[in-house]
Parts: sequence; C-alpha cells; structure tokens
Amino acid sequence: MKVNLMTQVGIQYLFMRGGTSRGPYFNRADLPQDLETLEKVLVAVIGSGHPLNIDGIGGGNAVTTKVAMLSTSDDNWADIDYFFAQVSVEDGIVDFKPTCGNILSAVGAASLEMGLHPISEGETEIKIRAVNTGAKIVAKVSTPNSEITYSGYTEIDGVPGMAARVELNFMEVAGSSTGLFLPTGKLTDEINGINVTCMDVAMPMVIARASDFGLNGNESSKELDLNRDFFKKMEAIRIKAGALMGMGDCSKSVTPKFGLLAKASQGGTIAARYFMPWTTHPTMAVTGSQCLASCALTPGTIAHELLPAPKTCPTAVVLEHPMGQMEVVVDYDLNNEVFSHKSAGIVRTCRKLAQGTVFIPKDIWAV
Repeated sequence: MKVNLMTQVGIQYLFMRGGTSRGPYFNRADLPQDLETLEKVLVAVIGSGHPLNIDGIGGGNAVTTKVAMLSTSDDNWADIDYFFAQVSVEDGIVDFKPTCGNILSAVGAASLEMGLHPISEGETEIKIRAVNTGAKIVAKVSTPNSEITYSGYTEIDGVPGMAARVELNFMEVAGSSTGLFLPTGKLTDEINGINVTCMDVAMPMVIARASDFGLNGNESSKELDLNRDFFKKMEAIRIKAGALMGMGDCSKSVTPKFGLLAKASQGGTIAARYFMPWTTHPTMAVTGSQCLASCALTPGTIAHELLPAPKTCPTAVVLEHPMGQMEVVVDYDLNNEVFSHKSAGIVRTCRKLAQGTVFIPKDIWAV
C-alpha cells in the first residue's frame, strides 16, 4: 500500500533480519515498476550517499543496505518471486545484478506476513525464484499452529541468541548468473600474477589463496578492511576476471564477488573470507558460501591442496569465517575428476524487527 502525504510518499514495508543481513522487505506491487525510478526510491529509502545513511533506514554497512521485493510468481515452478537490490552505502548506486542468500532467509516468512502465500500447519514450504539470477530455492519456515514463529533454538554465528530454524535448499544454481559453472572455461586463471578460480555457483566469484596475497586467511574483517594495498590488488584482479567471465565492465557492480581460501585452523573444513566486494563481509554470504564450498570440493581449483579429499557425498563443508563457522551441505557428482553441482543446503534464521511505513520525498516518485 502507498500513502500520499503532502510532500512525502509513504510505502508500507517489513523490516527484517535475514541471516546475518537486514533491510526492508516490500511488496513489489507497492513500488515503481520502471527501474530508473525504482533506483531513486531505494536510494532515498536507504539514505545512500552518507556513511551512516543518516537520512534513511540503512545501517551504514553493505549488509544493512539490502532490499527485498516480493510478489507471487508466474513461474510454473515457483510460488514467490524474490527481486533483490544491493544499495551502496555512500555512492547512491543500486545494483540489481546479484542476489543475496542471507536476505533470502527471511523471504519465506515475509511472504507469509504479506499474505502472498498460504500458511501450513507445522512447517510451510515455499518455492522461491530469485529474479536477479533465476536461481530456484526451496525454503522451509516453522509455522506451528499455522502461525509464523520467530522463536526457536537455532544459533548461527554472527547473530546473537537463538531463533526459529529456516531451511534453504538451492537448486540448479551452477552457472545461475553467467550460464557456466566455470565461466572462463578453466579451473584456474592467472591474473596479475595471481592464480584464481572463476566459478559461478549461486554467486559468480573470483577465488584466490590468501597466501598468494601474503595473508594467512584468518584475519578479522577489520584487519582486512584496513589493508588497502590488498583491496587495490584484489579490485584490479576482480575487474579483469569479470571481463574474462563474460560479465563486461564490473567496476561499478558488486559482482563478481571475491573470496580468499586458506587451510582450516578452527576445526572447520577450510578458512574463507568473502568480500562484498569493496569491504569484507563480517561473517559469510549464503550464496558465496555455496560457491566457496564448491570450489573447495572441485579437483584442480586453487583450493586443491588446502583440504583433504571428501569421503562422502553429499558432503558437509564447514567454512571458517571472521565470526565463527557456516556449514554448507553440497550434493554433487564427481566423474573422472569432473565436478557437477546438483544442490546445496544451508540452515539460517530470521526475525521480523519492525513494520510500518517508510517515507520518501514526493518529487522522487509522484504517485
């Protein structure tokens, strides 16, 4: 619902935490349909253009300037369409290319809150299509007594306390953005003297060994953010890799994302750091976790000597990130050292934080 109040326009929204991210969730029908006007609206909603997003509801960090827009799907498979926008903190830029798995964690619950999908007794299964990439995800939301609950006993690193379990199963995500599991056609490429693996599983990524940048892979997100020499080298590689991956000029796009891998040191499978890409993710992205886990399991990638060969399939890969660990269960085929991704499952939590009306200047969108 839209509200026109003199010099401002009000738009109803839910404010939700999804995984280790948070942001506004809108009914797509309540927003402008043309992308040019939509960008202006979202920049105003978030307050992009100021490091604290002081004139909007963003949080001054890339994990708190994300937007979800939901609608019933006309796809034969899906129930809900999830359209994602990454709004920059300071630059007034909106990127519609990627999707976000953490924000996805609350899409099921938000669609129930909005009345876009019926609630079932005990558990509600919702088939979600990520509009940005075409990825298909099955979400299972806890709904005892046919009611949405956010209380539970599931913990995820990077979020205090416990909440209700949300199961996400990602289907057919290999090549979801570029059309290819290995967008350059190679298991490794050398760019600016650094060996990388360019891979597209749920999120197109450029992945390198931490040691090749003089890092140990266990640095905190703050330590990495202060290492501007590393970011300069990383960004140059990312932009060249994006072109090799058929993604064009990526200098103003958050994709492809960048990741570093190292040997595990905290009892996990492999240590991982994920970049958004101009800052370090404080924990780990859900979509990125699938790509990093798939890279770790694929023979011949840059991760080849960083972990022992898996003994079972599906395989649980535990990624060590700056605030703990994330487990990804990957189902795949491996024939003659050729990796074929089938699906990936992950457990997250979410919580409704607020709901109401957010206001933007009328001159941005004259409803």
